[in-house]
Amino acid sequence: QVPLIESGGGSVQSGGSLKLSCTFSEYPANRNSMAWFRQAPGKAREGVVAIYRSGLINYADLAKGRFTASQDRAKNLFEMRMNDLKPEDTAMYYCAAGIVNTPGDLRAFLYDTWGQGTQVTVSS
Repeated sequence: QVPLIESGGGSVQSGGSLKLSCTFSEYPANRNSMAWFRQAPGKAREGVVAIYRSGLINYADLAKGRFTASQDRAKNLFEMRMNDLKPEDTAMYYCAAGIVNTPGDLRAFLYDTWGQGTQVTVSS
């Protein structure tokens, strides 16, 4: 499996912004979707945004209007800009790659390649 390496997490105040990056040596073989997930302590992992290999993007409701994802296939880069961050956005954020039948599918079990995560902490 191709390692996925996240970066860009940190601590910000409510209303602040961060940009997360996921880098990889090559687009994961036999995978057609990349996504950002997050997991807060004591909570289940939840999908944030998925980008299909074609470029189609699907945002979870929690991200709509505040988060913007993009991919640069030439640079092997998958990014997510997060604006207007709230304390409830505090979580470990993970980059993942998987195979989906429906572009934009954010069900975690479809993703089998995961990064180590980057912590985002938002204070009020």
